[in-house]
Amino acid sequence: MPPWIEFSACAVCAISGVLAAEGKRMDLFGALVLALVTAVGGGTLRDLCLDLPVFWIQVPDFVTVSLVAAVGTFILARFLDMPARALAVADAFGLALFAIIGTEKALMVGSPGLVAVLMGIITGVAGGILRDVLRGEIPVVLRAEIELYATAAGLGATAYVLSVHWLPASPSHRYIGMAIILFLRLAAMYWSVKLPIFITRPRP
Repeated sequence: MPPWIEFSACAVCAISGVLAAEGKRMDLFGALVLALVTAVGGGTLRDLCLDLPVFWIQVPDFVTVSLVAAVGTFILARFLDMPARALAVADAFGLALFAIIGTEKALMVGSPGLVAVLMGIITGVAGGILRDVLRGEIPVVLRAEIELYATAAGLGATAYVLSVHWLPASPSHRYIGMAIILFLRLAAMYWSVKLPIFITRPRP
């Protein structure tokens, strides 16, 4: 995985973490905590599950990039009106990047395809879950009103695993997987595509 993709994923997720602090009356420190948790939370859990060195401890520059992106967003948000969908769009980009990063890393250490897909989903959504828990809300991935989220990550990760196993080796596989996730998430947001809600039949 090219380093710029991982750095971009951390930066985008850090931005979404800062934007998530809106309306929560958090100071700079609180916003930076949300940013870091969002940026490195999923990858940390993935590396622990795979029994690998935690990526940001090995390369502290990931933390530096996340903090710079977070501070920049914190400052800009004080002078610019952020679009209502800014958080959701930033989150969609982070989901697409991190899901494929996690899937590829799991495949590189010899994980089966199903495990790689699950690691991709965890990498993509765990940071957002921790972010939402810290700001006192039900995680986005668990909300019925939120359009395709973990489902998009799972489908994109599955497409990537299948292409790696069945097609000639090519760097384009990862970009196709990212594009699938991003398209599904943004399209679901635009057309309000959601999974069926669990409803039990009323008892007589």
